[in-house]
Amino acid sequence: MSQNQVSQNHTSQNHTSQNLPRKETMKAVVYEGSGILRLEERPIPHIMTPRDAVVRVTLTTICSSDIHILHGAVPRAVPGTILGHEFVGIVEEAGSEVTRVKPGDRVAVNVETFCGECFYCQRGYVNNCTDEHGGWALGCRIDGGQSEYVRIPFADNGLTPIPDSVTDEAALFTGDILSTGYWGAGLAEIGEGGTAAVIGAGPTGLCTMMCARLYHPGKLIAIDTSQERLELAKRRGLADYTLNPRYENVLERVLELTSGRGADSVLEVAGGKDTFQMAWQIARPNAVVCVVALYEEPQVLPLPSMYGKNLIFKTGGVDANSCSEILKLIEEGKLDTGCLITHRTDLAHILEAYEIFEKQADHVIKYAITI
Repeated sequence: MSQNQVSQNHTSQNHTSQNLPRKETMKAVVYEGSGILRLEERPIPHIMTPRDAVVRVTLTTICSSDIHILHGAVPRAVPGTILGHEFVGIVEEAGSEVTRVKPGDRVAVNVETFCGECFYCQRGYVNNCTDEHGGWALGCRIDGGQSEYVRIPFADNGLTPIPDSVTDEAALFTGDILSTGYWGAGLAEIGEGGTAAVIGAGPTGLCTMMCARLYHPGKLIAIDTSQERLELAKRRGLADYTLNPRYENVLERVLELTSGRGADSVLEVAGGKDTFQMAWQIARPNAVVCVVALYEEPQVLPLPSMYGKNLIFKTGGVDANSCSEILKLIEEGKLDTGCLITHRTDLAHILEAYEIFEKQADHVIKYAITI
């Protein structure tokens, strides 16, 4: 990854538009295309439509989707865009038609931009919003939140107030990977007392396990090649059984654990070279396979091999339409992502954090990056 060094004399801004005047420029992480990422000075955004809000970012993080963008695996990503779609902050300005939030409110930001009015939004399919910025836009097609300030279109839909008892760190993953896990667990039709298997114990996989637990499966099987992350899942009570393909035959072990049938619900969250094939193979006949992962390579559906299993496939991307419910569950102590934050830094050092996160070095799971 090619990077330019910039000044590290960054000072967080602790004000809203109601007191001190804003400066004119800000630090921001910019995707330049062809795997190039830079920390640059950019103009501070302003309200453009009555439904916009401007948020002063207080905490952000790096997502594996940001790495996919750098690798060129997200063709719709626009070079020159500020990255970041997983962050919280404080409302700085609100357009005249924004009624749900006001300046000074702490908010979680939704990964998806949606109008709330089109055919798909009315049915909860917000990822398919027909607005030109509908779906995943922040940090991909329009400027995102790895910056000091960000403009949020359709702010009443994209911003959710954070309860006073919930910290920024606790709320950080609400609008993206927790929404993804919550969506996936809901789609997977996890039955109480049944067997659910989650392939992938990375940040999104761990969130998926947390959300799958809400449905009270009798057995939850976590599958990953990282023994360290599997042990974390077991230690935190997220998984009853952990399987590592490096050391054991996953299909044989799943069959042993399910009286020879296979898992009732399989959630594929890894996006690896062989994990899609694993997902349908370990599913029992008539099971649900929920594909949550974003793949960098095409996958083949081997219909002759799976004939007769009568599987139901449900595929991404996420419909992040449940942020209020998720924050309520966090407030009640039913969802706790504290174990995901293994590293902390500030915006001035985010390029170093990118290198560590991309290489999965230093036992990193997630960064909390203060602004």
